Amino acid sequence: MLNLFMYYYEVIINGKKLAPLTYHSDEQIPLFNAVKVNIRNKPNLGYIFQNVKEPSFKTEPILEILPSFLTPIQQKLAQFIARYYTCELGLATALFEPMQAQSKQNAGFLAQISTLPTLSALQSKAYEFCKERDVSLIFGDTGSGKSEIYISAIADTLKRGKQALLLMPEIALTPQMQKRLQKYFGDLVGLWHSKISPAKKRKLLDDFMNGKVRLISGARSALFLPFSDLGLIVVDEEHDESYKSASQPAYNARDLCVYLSSKSSQNHTNSANNSNNANNANNANNANNANNAPCPALSPRLILGSATPSLTSYHKYAHFRLKGTYFNSKKHFLFDPSELGLSNTIILHLQEIIKNKKQAVIFLPTRANFKLLKCRDCSSSFTCPYCSVAMSLHKKQNALKCHYCGYMCPIPHSCAKCGGDVLEASKIGTSELKLQIENTLPNAVVAKFDKDEITTAKKLENLLKDFNDQKIDILVGTQMLSKGHDYHNVALAVIMGLDEHLFYCDFRAREKTLALALQIAGRAGRAGEGKIIIQSKFESFFAPYLNDYEAFLKTELNERAPLYPPFSRLARIIISSKDISKNESLQSTLVSIFKGIPGLEIIGYGKALIEQIASLYRHAILLRSTSPAPLIKACHIAAQHGATPDIDPFSFS
Repeated sequence: MLNLFMYYYEVIINGKKLAPLTYHSDEQIPLFNAVKVNIRNKPNLGYIFQNVKEPSFKTEPILEILPSFLTPIQQKLAQFIARYYTCELGLATALFEPMQAQSKQNAGFLAQISTLPTLSALQSKAYEFCKERDVSLIFGDTGSGKSEIYISAIADTLKRGKQALLLMPEIALTPQMQKRLQKYFGDLVGLWHSKISPAKKRKLLDDFMNGKVRLISGARSALFLPFSDLGLIVVDEEHDESYKSASQPAYNARDLCVYLSSKSSQNHTNSANNSNNANNANNANNANNANNAPCPALSPRLILGSATPSLTSYHKYAHFRLKGTYFNSKKHFLFDPSELGLSNTIILHLQEIIKNKKQAVIFLPTRANFKLLKCRDCSSSFTCPYCSVAMSLHKKQNALKCHYCGYMCPIPHSCAKCGGDVLEASKIGTSELKLQIENTLPNAVVAKFDKDEITTAKKLENLLKDFNDQKIDILVGTQMLSKGHDYHNVALAVIMGLDEHLFYCDFRAREKTLALALQIAGRAGRAGEGKIIIQSKFESFFAPYLNDYEAFLKTELNERAPLYPPFSRLARIIISSKDISKNESLQSTLVSIFKGIPGLEIIGYGKALIEQIASLYRHAILLRSTSPAPLIKACHIAAQHGATPDIDPFSFS
């Protein structure tokens, strides 16, 4: 029978910075179902946003109704991301992996789990504490047994027929963690992160959507998988900056988890509260209407965990203090006030480690051989021609390299400004430190652990396996070293180069620096005694808090009140273009507009700390408010004028 009716829909254009566009179809289509539509005569993926009345302008037809859709949880998150983090819905939906209509997730499947970790009395109290709350924080010392509590909570969730999600910083998603989870959950667990091959991702998605996998352990992107009955989220190392996206939309995965857990499913709507949505959903008879079926609760329980919780989480959420270590271990802290580099104190302790057949980790914040190359005569440093940053020296490539835009050039023989031929390298990096250790301790096996070295999942797996098998004596690395690796033969952790971090132009500088030091210190003495050498001239800052991070948090709360988070909220507006005068003009316009927004304070504005990146000049406006509404309004205004907003920023450079 011929269908004489035509239906009109606003369609979200996936991955595009476009507002929803209107198309027509002679079929009724459920909301957030995937479709194909034309954009400039090219087919694009889209999602049905809402049905609308016939417009006054001519519309194009929907090309194809696809057998996939966004689940209610995904719909809810996408709309929140677009609203709060100021982006088009198409950029938000592009984060998600849609559900396939033919999938059967076996909702209510009761997992049979026979083996569980044995909890101590204190761990049992922490576990019960988390069960009683929608959002809870386990403030547990490194090695205190947080993982056993996570596993117990996950097991309880799976037994109740729900799905579970364990988020971790990407580099912490090691084969070691995968094996640990598989010990308890077998084939019910799937691992998701950026270094997994496309084929493995497709296989995992199929198994997840068909209910074979019920627990996802992953990096922040795992939050965007098609969960249909999510009962528990665990965010391990919740303080970690890698949960914050550095690109648009600049979401924070930890905060999205808090949002999910704190909102009732009764408040959920399948679109933007359009009055016609209910009729559209109820009348839809398309075979793909599973996405409009009554949805389960959209408020999973949330457990945050960290040995060094963020000040915001510590202040906002109920926490359980899990002190001590699961294994019997002792830590001894030593301070080395010498200049940055391989000092006699460090060499002597490394020699002792090698003699006793133990292992060591050495942290250094800089990769490459050296961070700077300067002229001795005029003190000029060699900066990137496209970015206002110094280029790092890489001996292996015989080049200077910009770690912002990737520009490389041969190592020069003289200064371009004064012609001086005496050039000095400074601020040692991981590559140079590895060479120096190998020259000083020729019998030691030294490996490097940084972004230059670890470029694939296989390289990560092989290196950590060699370290676990004690084929490597000393592991030299950047912040990757701090990410929860658990090896019981590490008896020494050396922490270098943190002093300058204390003085970064960032209200979180002290918090970040101390947390990083403690996280690296946690790699030593996991079982037995461990020594930690901190090469620093600021023992007076570190020493009081190394065994009492909570004391630091309480002190820092007093320092922050009332101007900085968690007592207020911030937003940062970045203006970038190839024309400085254009930047300044837009900055003046935005500042003038922002002055008229009630409840909004302009902290400051001007050139960004890094004035140029990839040939674009940069200006910044920093905003503050006690509530999110004025900041969200300012961010949307900024985006409409072509600036880039970042609410709850982590970076101020």
